[in-house]
Amino acid sequence: MATAADAAAYLAKAREFLRAAHDALALGNRTAATVNAVHAGISASDAVAAALVGAVSQGDHADAAGYLEAIGGDGRAAARQLRQLLPLKHKAEYDATPMTEAEARRAVTAAERLVALAAREARRRSGAPD
Repeated sequence: MATAADAAAYLAKAREFLRAAHDALALGNRTAATVNAVHAGISASDAVAAALVGAVSQGDHADAAGYLEAIGGDGRAAARQLRQLLPLKHKAEYDATPMTEAEARRAVTAAERLVALAAREARRRSGAPD
């Protein structure tokens, strides 16, 4: 079971990763920007799920997008962004091929959208005005 406080905690982690992604991108550190964007997206996805249904995906990261999709509503929008991020995780973390500027920017943009969605849902769950 995930509470409104859990949704807020996942959101705080997502925002921290997103700040690190922005900082890394500004420094030209494309791999670090991508990895942090992916982790921002994963934490934001947990915030969305916690806010919408009071539970987070317990499976593999690859299963999280399907979990969000099944929730429906804003879960579907979150799943679309997460599906953009997850394929970059392995390349950024384990592949010798460097991340391109375009890949890093796309990752940060997807993470920004997902964090914004998570913030909106966390506010709704907590009862705070939009």
